[in-house]
Amino acid sequence: MLYYVLKVGVSAVVIVAITEIAKRSTGFAALLAALPLTSLLAFMWMYFEGAEPARIAELSGQIFWLVLPSLVLFLLLPLLIRQGLSFWLSLSISVAATAVCYLAMLPVLRRFGVQL
Repeated sequence: MLYYVLKVGVSAVVIVAITEIAKRSTGFAALLAALPLTSLLAFMWMYFEGAEPARIAELSGQIFWLVLPSLVLFLLLPLLIRQGLSFWLSLSISVAATAVCYLAMLPVLRRFGVQL
């Protein structure tokens, strides 16, 4: 139980730290947020829990392919906000577009032999 509290605590601290840093420097916060911190934490937790290295490598490869459709959110959100749409509407449209891109990406990946 303590181990899970530690995992949640470390993960939460990373997110809170990035949001606090963003209050002072959006550029530095963006750099930290762009780092694959979530993935790194997942790899480390898996390793500490005794996962096979091949399993960690498989996760890493799958993350790579799924990062591509997620880029739509980061392109579309600022564009919509700059066009005068409200934050919540911009976020909703961006999330929906990203979901569509994920759904479109899955059959493409399967066609090229990438299994998720």
